[in-house]
Amino acid sequence: MTPSKTLKWITGGLELFLAIPVLGGLIVVNSAYTVLFFMLIFHIVALVLSVTNREPFYGSILGIVTSVVGWIPIVGWLMHLLSGIFLMITAAQPPRDQHHRRNYYDHYRY
Repeated sequence: MTPSKTLKWITGGLELFLAIPVLGGLIVVNSAYTVLFFMLIFHIVALVLSVTNREPFYGSILGIVTSVVGWIPIVGWLMHLLSGIFLMITAAQPPRDQHHRRNYYDHYRY
């Protein structure tokens, strides 16, 4: 498992934890919104690692958007829920070019 997949599983779990209606909101507000800043950093790192590994990265982009608008009460809850689900989906997907990683000379006929 690549580091980007591991980070996507972790950030997806944290996003789903922050999507718990009252508990997630209390954590965000009581931390003075620093949780959203740290989640933004994690999502940016996961995005960079996903792009370099040619893995799906739309969950990380949604997580970045969630970290920016997560302070809005109902919108933040919905975005945490959606980004957690999409991060889990992208963590479970194989790399985009997994079947193209063959040697160039494999199909050469002598």
